[in-house]
Amino acid sequence: MTTPAPRVFVIVASVRAQRLGPRIAEWVVGIAASRAAPRLSLELVHLADWPLPMDDEAGMPQLGDYASERTRAWSAKIASADAFVFVTPQYNWGYPASLKNALDHLHAEWRGKPAAIVSYGGHGGGKCAAQLSQVLQALKMRLAPTMPALVLSEAAIRQALLDPASELASHRESVEQAFGELGGLLT
Repeated sequence: MTTPAPRVFVIVASVRAQRLGPRIAEWVVGIAASRAAPRLSLELVHLADWPLPMDDEAGMPQLGDYASERTRAWSAKIASADAFVFVTPQYNWGYPASLKNALDHLHAEWRGKPAAIVSYGGHGGGKCAAQLSQVLQALKMRLAPTMPALVLSEAAIRQALLDPASELASHRESVEQAFGELGGLLT
């Protein structure tokens, strides 16, 4: 009997109307699929599809007693994953509030699971990845040490025009390395 491939959710952190996150995340998934398939079951999860109001729950997430149906659905979704790749923009040296809110809505569902961070922005996103890694460590997640920081051109940022295959080609190796490390954390 074969064991099912580990479920890896690639979480698109930006929820802005005009965002590059979906295209970048699809590019990341394409790299992972060509490198790790069929060993991993990859799924894109867009935070824009999961509206989680701020302070939606009266209780502490550590207790796992969720009152909101939205939170219960988010809990079930996240609990069903074996690992995560967070694809996040860097906004003002940090990561988006939408991602912090999605993380803070839950607790045990994240705990102990492997994660990788792929950041992007005009400066690559290293500062946002550093902040996010601290939060993921607080949640007791196991982090891949390589955190690709994809540098975007000003035209890509201002006009939301990006061809990831050509414009991000120089980052492919670091994304492959991060997925290799994530795979090692899954064993």
